[in-house]
Amino acid sequence: MANPDFSADQTSTPEASRQDQGLFRNHAPVQREGGRKMLRIMWNMIFNKPRNTRPAAAIPVQPLTREDLLAAPDHSVYRLGHSTLLLKMRGKFWITDPVFAERASPVQWAGPKRFHQPPISIDQLPPIEAVILSHNHYDHLDYQAVLKLAAKTNYFLTPLGVGDTLIKWGIDASKVRQYDWWQGAEIAGIRFVATPSQHFSGRGLFDSNSTLWASWVMIDGDTRIFFSGDSGYFDGFKRIGEQYGPFDLTLMETGAYNVEWPHVHMQPEETLQAHLDLKGRWLFPIHNGTFDLAMHAWHEPFDRILALAWERSVSITTPRMGEAFNLMQPQRGHTWWLNMEQDVSENAPIAGSGYKSG
Repeated sequence: MANPDFSADQTSTPEASRQDQGLFRNHAPVQREGGRKMLRIMWNMIFNKPRNTRPAAAIPVQPLTREDLLAAPDHSVYRLGHSTLLLKMRGKFWITDPVFAERASPVQWAGPKRFHQPPISIDQLPPIEAVILSHNHYDHLDYQAVLKLAAKTNYFLTPLGVGDTLIKWGIDASKVRQYDWWQGAEIAGIRFVATPSQHFSGRGLFDSNSTLWASWVMIDGDTRIFFSGDSGYFDGFKRIGEQYGPFDLTLMETGAYNVEWPHVHMQPEETLQAHLDLKGRWLFPIHNGTFDLAMHAWHEPFDRILALAWERSVSITTPRMGEAFNLMQPQRGHTWWLNMEQDVSENAPIAGSGYKSG
């Protein structure tokens, strides 16, 4: 395969990632949590979880087939769960942070369990041009999914160090491309740029921040898409918007937030501001609805971001898992989560929003 790599050709070169004694760190100082606070957070997550952090009924999933995907138009986006999205561009398929495991955990007998099954299995997926990875946490990097995808995937695009992990797992090194912030690749006519996020990495007790974390810019001709990965709110969103915006679609983390960890995940108000910083047109909230990773009600991220978007006249879409969103004919979707948690009339519009429940 031809080498598709490039370094970002910016008029004013942004800062690459920073390292301290071999470990990556954020540009803005991020408060480190003390041992006592971490123990309190872990205790509350294990023993003090409210019941509503998991849905009371089955999450609605629209099943997908390979035939559905092959027949879909370009610029279709399917949410398969959490931060796993399948995009169709230039007749090819691209997938972000593919997690198909039953649990977001180093073991499958414990840890956060899925609310729903994926709308399609890996075996049923069509050939994948590239897997795009944001970082190595278990709810974003699934060992078994990566191995299953290897035979049908041409490229794996990763931040620095994550690609080394894939190679150790047995992925052909010729398929792996790993990048610092503001670097990327052009593949099949589409440009991918790894851009900053404010987060951290690690899959065990002794590898904290040994690999990089990133967001991603995708440019297909006149169409621009942003994938946030995981991030706290920071001024990098504005810089990315200045360099590559405006974006037609922002796929934005909206979930697993808490006042106890404000620097590495965004509150919905910050998600909306990041979308505005990026000069986004359509906001697509992700990182919710699949795993129980925080203390808030499972549906709270949807409730809050929808209300905020309406207040600011921001176009937002909330499709069901497996339901197509197409940028050429964008639709707001449905407030599907409301029927699961409260008694609402069939297809009753949500006041002022233009949305319909169901």
